[in-house]
Amino acid sequence: MGTIHHHHHHHQPSSFPTKKLITGALYALLPLALLRVYLFSIPLNQPKLTNNTQTQETSSPSIPSSQAAEGVEQRHSPRSPRCDYSDGRWVPDSRGPRYNGTSCSTIKDGQNCMAHGRPDAGYLYWRWQPNQCQLPGFDPVSFLQLIQNEHLAFVGDSMARNQVESLLCLLSTATPPDLVHRDGQENKFRRWVFHDYNATISVFWCPFLVKGIEKSAASGLNHNKLYLDSPDERWASELDRMDMVVFSVGHWFLHPAIYYENELVLGCHHCPESNHTEIGFFDVFRRAFKTTLKVASSRYWSSPASSEKLVVVTTFSPAQFEGEWDKFGACPKKEPYKEGEKEMEYMDAEMRKIEVEEVAAAAKEAAESGGRLRIEALDVTKLALLRPDGHPGPYMYPNPFADGIKEKVQNDCVHWCLPGPIDTWNEILMEMIRRWKEKSS
Repeated sequence: MGTIHHHHHHHQPSSFPTKKLITGALYALLPLALLRVYLFSIPLNQPKLTNNTQTQETSSPSIPSSQAAEGVEQRHSPRSPRCDYSDGRWVPDSRGPRYNGTSCSTIKDGQNCMAHGRPDAGYLYWRWQPNQCQLPGFDPVSFLQLIQNEHLAFVGDSMARNQVESLLCLLSTATPPDLVHRDGQENKFRRWVFHDYNATISVFWCPFLVKGIEKSAASGLNHNKLYLDSPDERWASELDRMDMVVFSVGHWFLHPAIYYENELVLGCHHCPESNHTEIGFFDVFRRAFKTTLKVASSRYWSSPASSEKLVVVTTFSPAQFEGEWDKFGACPKKEPYKEGEKEMEYMDAEMRKIEVEEVAAAAKEAAESGGRLRIEALDVTKLALLRPDGHPGPYMYPNPFADGIKEKVQNDCVHWCLPGPIDTWNEILMEMIRRWKEKSS
């Protein structure tokens, strides 16, 4: 099966009248055979992020230095002052990673860059330095004490999985996780217990958060179907057994899809063969988050245990293909971008903005209705944007250049090497959980 190229336009909802959006973004449809190995979840349609995909006036808005979502909490937390972890820079760090490709057994094969022969190691020697505070290095024992007798769930796509597998590696330097439940192919639903702490960590494959039918050979669909007013019950039905939940999605919303609300077709994205209205995916992404956060709030309130709950949204992590996904040198960088060296693409900034705004709105509502539920954004979009050196690239496969450099080679420029920059997401998550616990005690 050959590679098919689609040229098409994003027609966005009329709420974006002034923006000439990413005109003619080029989508490459990966062969399905590749999809199997390619994390079952990499978007089939990677937007090609080239300079000509945006007109001048849509060059990315700069990231506001304070998170709106944090505003409601300010006055409650005398012990640790709030810190905007998204505002900072990558600085050299001689410590290096806490684990490696052999010491951690839960690294997904395609993200084990060391074991697959990635020759440079410089990408492992950076740490994130927030401008307003210190970000402590990851402390596995402290983290396990924070989640003792509790259940921390990661819900989303392969980025959620990437983050949970990073966390398991970081924690396993103290004590090994015990895989107690595995359901579905490709490790889509798993649960681990750290017995010394009776702490549970799980991952749920729900790439839309709302109810959806994924395109696949099995479903016979060449597009996704999303039901924007219903949550994906695979996570929602388990909510009362979760104390902390991290939602992480985004890339699957770029695929061709038909959208439903109240059983009626709302519109579609990239569906030339149907007669539905093209509505793009930004507004749909927002509706999916509205539904998700509303369901999380309402079901958490009605659950009999009135314990405090934490909901975290890990923001969108940009794809960083500089060339074709199947050519040599798709993401060749060996070190982070410097401040100001890389402009955020319009689409990536918009995806992040939608998440941050919906979190802020839901957090405000939760605070007003009694405050047992904390909703926060783990705002990593800028951290991710600055680390083009952290992706597996061709090392998603073992020793891709054993027989010399070849021109045709598949690349992963979306997910993160383990160890790698994504370990920092979990350092920030630890601080978020710590602050939340301090406040609720």
